[in-house]
Amino acid sequence: MNDATVKRLNAINREFYCLTAVSFDETRQRAWPGWDRLLPLLPPSLAVLDVGCGNGRFGVFLASRFALRYHGIDSSPDLLALARNALPDAGFEERDIVESPPDSGQYDLVALFGVLHHIPGADRRLRLLRILAERVTPGGMLAVASWRFYEFERFRRRILPWPPDLADEVEDHDYLLDWRRDAAAEPAIRYCHYVDDAEQSRLVAASGLEPILSYRADGSTGDLNSYVILRAPSAPLREGEG
Repeated sequence: MNDATVKRLNAINREFYCLTAVSFDETRQRAWPGWDRLLPLLPPSLAVLDVGCGNGRFGVFLASRFALRYHGIDSSPDLLALARNALPDAGFEERDIVESPPDSGQYDLVALFGVLHHIPGADRRLRLLRILAERVTPGGMLAVASWRFYEFERFRRRILPWPPDLADEVEDHDYLLDWRRDAAAEPAIRYCHYVDDAEQSRLVAASGLEPILSYRADGSTGDLNSYVILRAPSAPLREGEG
């Protein structure tokens, strides 16, 4: 995918979250059930990088259970304002990860939940997984959840046709979705990519980390998101240790 198309698709999503931040927050207060399966894998005290943190609800979920050093990244200033209110002692950063993925810091857990579908271009998704793997401490984890919207009729009904000047520029499994619940509401359209099993396998391989758990969870059917939990190698013993 060329850079101009990437920028245009990213701009569609930036505008979407500008228009919908308040209503998006109102409908996204509950923790995802799939997060519970992470809990036994985590140490009592941990540093977390939440990539695409939105309103901070994953941080809220963790903060009541762990001694937490939390850093949330998102491109939406409105959602970040809500996250700061929810987690006043946490650290937040306004950052567009499509243009500028995280390039510093080490964390026991790097979370990428509900974000991959907003990353335009297969090459950029692979690059993002490689970069996030570098942010994981030895023995730490990268947790990824991909939204499998295309497998559900209720979401396929929301797919819109591509404008003629974009139709030949996007990649397979790229879609425009109408988020509105009411056709009379103000238009709110987002770019979404469907990550299938084959692409998920390529992303796991690109990370260079070891997959330790994969499962489906969330939504009314319990399988809306596809999770994969990856572990970084432990630091090798130095001479005289062990």
